[in-house]
Amino acid sequence: MDKITFREASRAGIAEALKDDSRVFLIGEDVGRYGGCYAVSKGLLDSFGAQRIIDAPLAEAGFVGAGIGAAIGGMRPIVEIMTVNFSLLALDQIINNAATLRHMSGGQISVPVVIRMSCGAGKQLAAQHSHSFEGLYAHIPGLKVLYPGTIGDARYMLKMALDDPDPVIIFEHVMLYNMEAELPEKQTIAPMEKAVIRRTGHDLSIITWGGCLYKAMDAAEQLKTLGIDAEVVDLRCLRPLDRVTILDSVRRTHKALIVDESWKSGGMSAEVSATIAELGLWYLDAPINRVCSAEVPIPYAYHLEQASLPQVAQIIAVAKQMMEPFNASIRDPL
Repeated sequence: MDKITFREASRAGIAEALKDDSRVFLIGEDVGRYGGCYAVSKGLLDSFGAQRIIDAPLAEAGFVGAGIGAAIGGMRPIVEIMTVNFSLLALDQIINNAATLRHMSGGQISVPVVIRMSCGAGKQLAAQHSHSFEGLYAHIPGLKVLYPGTIGDARYMLKMALDDPDPVIIFEHVMLYNMEAELPEKQTIAPMEKAVIRRTGHDLSIITWGGCLYKAMDAAEQLKTLGIDAEVVDLRCLRPLDRVTILDSVRRTHKALIVDESWKSGGMSAEVSATIAELGLWYLDAPINRVCSAEVPIPYAYHLEQASLPQVAQIIAVAKQMMEPFNASIRDPL
């Protein structure tokens, strides 16, 4: 089979949705004539026209609100926010409107809007374009939060999200867009709310998602040469969280290492850690460990940006430490 990029897979998912359902439209900054900041929507304007591919002004609260209103009215909008940092300008619309209306209407109003955001660091876009705020959105009842990390998920999770009656946030890591792989068959893709074991192992569970998935997979392959058989769990969906798969993996490996590009303090890794500690403490043979970004705004300079992010060498070092029977708890407490 020919390989396609994550970008092409995402574009194919949008095109399929537009073709199959006249209620679907795409709205966002530069999604039309420019083809999207990361070229995901390139060519869609020519195929579907300006009534389906809508270039919005620089007004996140405005066009996200328009998408929410259209969803309430029976449409199936795909709203693209150029980068996750800009979504903060639409927090009132997302959190106070989209996430609450089903509850506040007593179940009478659904808001089937899908909001896509690019996120993550690695392209030297500095502190206002590079962060990982998925933990913020995963905190909010009423939202569903997806983070595809594979070509198959990029291609097929959008359809699942559009079929859901509630608002769905989809994060797309900027460093995945150029990734290439063969497109798997549609029927092999797990339901969007299900975590997936990407690599089986029996010594250690590496739990991650999105942009860190391939760092975890790379680390697991290198650990194998050291005699450490690591399992890699791809969460894929951060709300609702698939606690069953997480706990089942830890039950078998007895060790949990969480890799998260967002900050450690109050982040998604803390939620996963708490889940394991509350529900799976007696499975553990070592303390839970986390590899996260440094507690700083993402730097612009390349060497500082890379130093601030989780890297394969860090994952390997922590995993090796966890496998040492008498040193598993010896680590920097801060």
